[in-house]
This record gives sequence, C-alpha cells and structure tokens, in this order.
Amino acid sequence: MNGREPIDEHFLNTVSGLPTGTPSAEAEVDSGRLLALFDSQAGSRHLDFAARQLGSRKLGYYSIGSSGHESNAAVADALRPTDPALLHYRSGGFYVHRARQVPGHDPLRDVMLGVVASADEPVSAGRHKVFGHGDLGVIPQTSTIASHLPRAVGLAFSLGRATQLGVGNEWAPDSVVVCSFGDASANHSTATGAINSALHCAHQGVPMPLLLVCEDNGIGISVRTPQGWIESTYGQRPGLRYFTADGDDPLRCLDVAREAADWVRANRAPAFLHLRTVRLMGHAGSDVESGYRARSEIVADYDRDPVLATAKTLVRHGILTPDEVVTRYEAKRDEVARVAEDALTRRKLANAAEVMASIAQDDPEAVERRAASSDQDARARAFGGKPPEAEGPLTLAQAINRSLADELARDDGALVFGEDVARKGGVYGVTRGLRKKFGSARVFDTLLDEQSILGTALGAGLAGLLPIPEIQYLAYLHNAADQLRGEAATLGFFSNGRYRNPMVVRIAGYGYQKGFGGHFHNDNSVTALRDLPGVVVASPSRPDDAAAMLRTCVAAAREDGRVCVFLEPIALYHTRDLHESGDGGWLARYPEPGTGHVPIGRASEHGDGRDLTLVTFGNGVPMSLRVAARLREHGIGARVLDLRWLAPLPVDDLLAAARATGRVLVVDETRRSGGVSEAVVTALVDGGFDGAVGRVAGEDSFIPLGDAAYHVLLDEETIEQEALRLVKH
Repeated sequence: MNGREPIDEHFLNTVSGLPTGTPSAEAEVDSGRLLALFDSQAGSRHLDFAARQLGSRKLGYYSIGSSGHESNAAVADALRPTDPALLHYRSGGFYVHRARQVPGHDPLRDVMLGVVASADEPVSAGRHKVFGHGDLGVIPQTSTIASHLPRAVGLAFSLGRATQLGVGNEWAPDSVVVCSFGDASANHSTATGAINSALHCAHQGVPMPLLLVCEDNGIGISVRTPQGWIESTYGQRPGLRYFTADGDDPLRCLDVAREAADWVRANRAPAFLHLRTVRLMGHAGSDVESGYRARSEIVADYDRDPVLATAKTLVRHGILTPDEVVTRYEAKRDEVARVAEDALTRRKLANAAEVMASIAQDDPEAVERRAASSDQDARARAFGGKPPEAEGPLTLAQAINRSLADELARDDGALVFGEDVARKGGVYGVTRGLRKKFGSARVFDTLLDEQSILGTALGAGLAGLLPIPEIQYLAYLHNAADQLRGEAATLGFFSNGRYRNPMVVRIAGYGYQKGFGGHFHNDNSVTALRDLPGVVVASPSRPDDAAAMLRTCVAAAREDGRVCVFLEPIALYHTRDLHESGDGGWLARYPEPGTGHVPIGRASEHGDGRDLTLVTFGNGVPMSLRVAARLREHGIGARVLDLRWLAPLPVDDLLAAARATGRVLVVDETRRSGGVSEAVVTALVDGGFDGAVGRVAGEDSFIPLGDAAYHVLLDEETIEQEALRLVKH
C-alpha cells in the first residue's frame, strides 16, 4: 500500500513548507475539536487512497470516494450520534467522525470491510459498500440519485407524529434528521419533490426537523453545475432556512454546521446547509477525469482540499507544527494500511442463501398469531358495539374499509394516508369514515406526489409506526416505483436486517371500469412489482379474502418488517352480483378476527371439477367462475384457482390444482408480455407439470377510453373459447 496520488503528494509538500505558527490571539480556537476533525478527515482520505489501490489490484470494489468532501465531518461534529443520518456516498468524513463519537467503534475497519465486500462488514455484511451502522444512527443508503431524500423527509415528519401518538422508537423526541446529497442530485425530481414536501409540511406548522446538507462540488460525473445554481435555488427559498460555508474553511464549517443543527433542533423546521466542496481524484476509481477537465483546473482544486485546510489551520494557530501534522497524517495512513490488509483476510459471502438471508426474515407463526388476535375493547369503541361481522354481507370496498378500521383500532401506530383518503374518504369511498373515527393524526391527506407518499411510509416505519399508504391508481405508482425498488425493498438487504420497512401499500388498480378514465385509471401492468425481492404482492378479489389478506399483510409488516403491496381491483369495489342481477353472489360476510387469516402464498380453490383448472386472480376470478358455470352446460367440470398472492406465487397450490385435472388455462387480465401468466406457466414447467397448458391475457396495449377498452382487455368469450379448445384438444 505504498502508492501516492497527486493530491497526496501536494498535501505533504504543502504542509512541509508551512511556517510554524503560534497560538492564536485573535480568536479562541478549540484545539481538541479541530484535532478530532483532522483525524476524521485524514482517516476518510486514507480510506479513499487504500480503496483505489485495492481496486487497482482487483481486490476492492466500488471505490467512489469522499476526497474533497471531508468538510462534512464538521456536520457530524455538530450533531448528536443519536441523530438519524441518511448519507450521500461522499459523506465518508461524516461517517468516520460520527463513529469516533461512540466508544468501541472502528470506522476505518467498517468502511474497509465494505470496500473488499467481506461478510464480516457490520453494515450490509459485504452486500454493498455503504455508510451505515445501527449503533451510530446511520441508516444505510444505496447510491441511487437522491432516492433517500423522501425517506429522510418521512422520518423527520414521523418523529413528531410518533411522539404525538405515544409510539416508542429508537430516536430521541428532539432528534434532528440529517440528509446529505450532491449538487447534481439536487436537480433530480426526487430531491426537488422531497424538499417541496418538507416545506409543504413546515408551511402548515407540521414539525419537520430536517437538516438538508448539499455537498456542492460543482460537477456531477462530467456534467458541470452552473456556478451559483444551488445558492440561487435554495438561498432565498421561503420556509427554508439557508446556511452556507466553504469546505476549505474548517473553523467556519464547524461553527455554521453547529448553528444550522441547533436551529433545526430548536425550531423543528427544515434548514439547508450548503457546503461548497471540491471533488478530488475524479468521480470514481474508473473515472478518467482528464477526459473532461483541463489539467490546470484539476490541479487548481488541490489548494481547496479540506484536509489541507484543516492542517493549515492547526499549524497557523500553533496547535501542531508542520512535522507533527505530517506525522499524524502518516500514522493514519499506516493504520488504514493495517486495517486494509486485515480486511483482505476476512471471509466473503459463501452462497446464494447467505446473500439473500436479509431480504426477508419470516416468522409465519408470529404473523398468524397477530392476524388472529384482536383488542375487543378497542373494536367496541371503533365500531360502536356493532362489529363488521354482524353487518351482514359486504362489498369488497366495505370489507377493506372495515379491515382498515380494525387495524387502526388495535394498533395506535397504524397510519392511513394518501391523496383524498381523509376528508373525502377516497375516490371510491374505501376509507370513508376512518378520519372521523381515528382522527387527523392517523388518517390524513397528503400532497399529490407519490414519491412523497411512499417516502412518508419509509420514514414512518423507521419511527416505529405502521404506515398504510394509498396510491390512488396503479398507473400513478410508476412515478415513484424506485421508492419501492431502490429504497423499501433494499433496506433490509443493505443493513443485514438491522433496519426494516414495515408497510402495506394499498393500490387501486386493474381495468374493467366500464370505459372510465382511460389508461391512467385502468392500468393492468404489474411487472414493476412482481420482481422486487422480498416484496409481498397481494391481489384479493372477494370481500372476505380482502379483509383477511389485509390483516395478514399488516401482521407481516409489523412482525417481520415486510413491504407488502395490496392490489385492489377497482371494478370489484362495489360489485354485488356474480351470475345475474340481484343474486348477491359477490358479497361476503366479514371474517371475524381469529377466523380469517390467509397465509402469504396460499391460493383459494373454487369447485372440484376434474376436467380443467382455471388459474386466475383479481377480476379474472368472477369472470372465470361465470365461464366455469357455462362450461358445465357443455359437460365440462372446471375448478377455479384464485392465486390471491402474485408474489410469492402459491406454487404448491398451483401444482396440486393443475395435477387434479391435467389441464390448466391461465386467465390473466394483465398484459401478455410481462404479465402474471408468464410466471405461472414457468412455475408449472419448473414444477414438472406435464399436462396441457394454455393462457389468455390482455393485449400488449395501453387501455383506451370507452368501449374501445374491451378490444384490448381480456373477456369471458375469449376465456370460454380457449377453455373449450384446451379440453377438446
């Protein structure tokens, strides 16, 4: 580990040539604080050097460094080590300094084990190089641009809400949430939406103790940020207190960071700390910076090096001599070298099972116990002495409404929120009356931004709450899918299970709304949900199943920290009849707690026909039941398997139902390409099913207005024709 980067040589040469200073008479300087800052900055710098060298030896990975950004260590100095932190991938100085504040922690070892992808690394167990640690309040984030900002806003919002509701969590009530990001990331719609959401809350007087730290180095990979852009955008933003400091002025960084943190803590309102930094050694280890920056420009930045600036300050104020600075700097190099060589001896993840172990940590027995339990006194208060099981047959919308009320009654930390869910009670009335029963602190309307809705849920889960957000239409989810894919689904994976995202995301979806709304209100694409590792996707069709499955999803979120998506067929919300008008065939009684648990990944079978199995879900269930009735007129006995769960698929039930008839027709209302039927047919093949298989599905099309919708949606005639062909083949 003997290589020297140009910035390294520049530091040593410059410091060695400094004149020895004298103790400052012009101002009081906290020497201990400044020395600690330098040690953290030097540690972060030498971690970067070691990572680049290990990368050149093909022994290290993902060497995006923090060099030039080490002034962020001053932000850690200004905060408590218990304040939750969601960090930019160049916030290495912050992480090292935060760990130094907590006895018994070795940040150099933590980071280096991540660089070499060791299974002994205490954050993600070698799954990714991230800054994070449960003992340090640092919530690990991946490097998706700005994707962690909505979660930070959600956590800042939820700290006050949890205190208001008396829900305990690991954070102090007066905590400050700190979130760092780059100037390029600040332009991403996720960042602008999150900051807008924070200001939207603060404007209404909702506590929002959020410190936004923009580490502005003026460039994103090779694309320059216009000079003055960050200050002009955020320096005069109403409702957002603005602080700024240059990274090569360590004393001002320490003072301004403390001022900003104290202001947020006292005012419970958002602030923006603009740190003017510099990026040294390019974007990442593989980046050839000379391809887009002149050599003179690169070299000129060396004098803005924050580690050098702190060294100069130590010498100027007579705290250390130049030789003592160099000795201290080189001692840190030697320490990092020892840590790096030790890290290379540590074990790696051994197999797929070990890699995947933290994706989902299931306890089915605990889920079943919770789903079966209830608080009878709370239910009596919520339902006025008339529980929903005594109401008689309910529609799908009514069953979901009652199940939400049940969960709100039993868990003081449960929250229901989204667009139009509170005062209006939802576009389709599904949440009607819940705000009146449980209050505006637990059932509330959000601004119209799906990223912010899901970000609120991500933060609420970290604050000990149980979020049940609503996405108004399935098509709207795609505006914010990365909040599920890049944030919710990955947190357990990248924290080795230390942090979890308990939530149940309700989404109104699918088609068949009799021409209403076009493709935004009739979306039959679930592809973006089905391949998210560990995410449960529930798709009820019947009222009794919907109530019981929602109960199961909430239990899985609470007990196992699962991310659950609850897809509700809009066209079935208020459906009452199945075969003919007035038959009430699609109504069902509410399952009393203790009797209505539906295990994740278990299907439901209707009928016992021996000739054909119709495998379906959602709107396909009543369609298939009607087709099965008509097939009986042809002397064909068909059974209908309602999958109910799209992830994980109920493979065992699927194979058993398929083998019972030897013929399977997959009835899939989603699109032929990327739809559910592809996974079902694959599961049959993988399971060794050797009978006849067919499938019918929606067309690969968006859904148009009016009756034209039925040209591309699956219909019962198509199902029946394919069923007859399959049986007679």
